[in-house]
Amino acid sequence: MKKKIAVLFGTRPEAIKMAPVVSAIQRSSHLEPLVIATAQHREMLDQVLRVFDVKPDFDLDLMRPNQTLAGLTSRLIATIDDVVRETAPAAILVQGDTTSVLAGTLVAFYNNIPVGHVEAGLRTHDIRNPFPEEMNRVLTGRLTRWHFAPTQSSAENLIREGYSPEKVYLTGNTVIDALLEGRRHPSKQVRSVAEGRRMILVTTHRRENFGKPLQRICDAVLQLLERNPALEFLFPVHPNPNVSSVVRELLSKHARVTLCEPLDYLSFIAAMEASYIILSDSGGVQEEAPALGKPVLVLRNETERPEAVAAGVAQLVGTDTSVIVNAVQQLLDDPVAYTKMALGASPYGDGQSARRITDILEAELGSGFLPCNR
Repeated sequence: MKKKIAVLFGTRPEAIKMAPVVSAIQRSSHLEPLVIATAQHREMLDQVLRVFDVKPDFDLDLMRPNQTLAGLTSRLIATIDDVVRETAPAAILVQGDTTSVLAGTLVAFYNNIPVGHVEAGLRTHDIRNPFPEEMNRVLTGRLTRWHFAPTQSSAENLIREGYSPEKVYLTGNTVIDALLEGRRHPSKQVRSVAEGRRMILVTTHRRENFGKPLQRICDAVLQLLERNPALEFLFPVHPNPNVSSVVRELLSKHARVTLCEPLDYLSFIAAMEASYIILSDSGGVQEEAPALGKPVLVLRNETERPEAVAAGVAQLVGTDTSVIVNAVQQLLDDPVAYTKMALGASPYGDGQSARRITDILEAELGSGFLPCNR
């Protein structure tokens, strides 16, 4: 009889990164996935599930308007606990750093079920930045049995914090598995770029960028448009009113700015491929853009993904208008600087991360020998 592995996710980025793991477990002779969706991002989550043909066994649909983090966390814990008690999985897999991750990990701990943490070991070492994600992943680490680190740097973070090297596995990042699979699917181009023009893709959604930081980002967009008549911007606008109200007020009237609803995953890949530069505060985009040969300027003051910065394929620019403008302008004006970023090697893996995670779970849960490539 196959052992059930609960695969828990709630947001679009989590679903993208967990879909390859679900597929790999489905191919296992010894394990079967039990997919639990908390639906922190309802519409954006559903888009991803359709692309990868992932059908949740339990769809908790827990988001409510204007709910607090504390309210969401308490409801997640109670509802996930009901599912876990009903299904009795052999292990629970969580991914990343969301409130769903922390809640699922606590439920696993309360029920004496081992946890595998996909994308373990990312750190800014500042519990308020990003908030609440940094604390979520630190607390999750304390209750995790198998730490699936995406990079050498994240693995070293865990070992420095005192976790046993025997339980820290360097797997690569499953986002590359998903990206390679996604590129095999046909997609529609959201915005065609006319000959002689360059398009910059912008995404932002983080709490720390609400308010004045987002206003400064929009000001940078306007200044770049004024300086560069052949420049266009594509800005998929996050539905959170803290983002959408500001962006639409400041940018909606400019002819060379296309504001659109959040793109489905395949369309977003196409948008990244069509772009010349990407501006983003997204962790996933920091990982995806280098694999596509696109320079990414990170709209944050710190990042838990220093590997891309160290490899020269990403640059931290924060939210200061002049810093953003100068960084973009350099890449527009200096082909050597642009090529150096665009052709840098991606540090996030080879597309086999989900298989490695599944192999480790099979071995650890009693169905085989532990893989040698740790």
